[in-house]
Amino acid sequence: MFLDQLTTLLAVVVGAGGSYATTALTERKRWHRTQTERWHEKKFEVYARYGNALKEQIWISQRIGAALGYANVVDPLEPAAGLQLLAEAEARRASLWESVLLVGDAETVVAARSWHEAIWTLELHVREQSREADKWARDAQRVSQRRDAFYACARRELGVAGPPPPSGNWPREWRHDDG
Repeated sequence: MFLDQLTTLLAVVVGAGGSYATTALTERKRWHRTQTERWHEKKFEVYARYGNALKEQIWISQRIGAALGYANVVDPLEPAAGLQLLAEAEARRASLWESVLLVGDAETVVAARSWHEAIWTLELHVREQSREADKWARDAQRVSQRRDAFYACARRELGVAGPPPPSGNWPREWRHDDG
């Protein structure tokens, strides 16, 4: 009789222990999955905001470039007004950069840095009011390549399948000179 009770008690203890262990592991996995989802959402938000800040700098630089006579850019913005906007955009970018440094993996941070450094080179053209169209075109192409590299790294880190879509061809074929 005592042995039967001990066996039953032991079975209850083992069952309770197994139940506790299973519940604890399930909860731990659920917590880990939730944390991973939160980080992915945060990283997505940080990367998207950072990318938009850089695109603003490019857009302002291109508009100033249009005023300087560079081909294939539109909506001219006089350098005097544009440089103030460019400084404000750089301040926003610099502020968002800290978030990229906090959440990004090393490869994505390197790609982001490379992209904004390429944009700084483009900005130098407009700050110095350079009229070197060939260098402008080369540096604008470099900005596009660095952008693609950043998005490829960010997508990989976020687990987005496949490569990013290819960049558009610029200038458009119909904008090329026929001569």
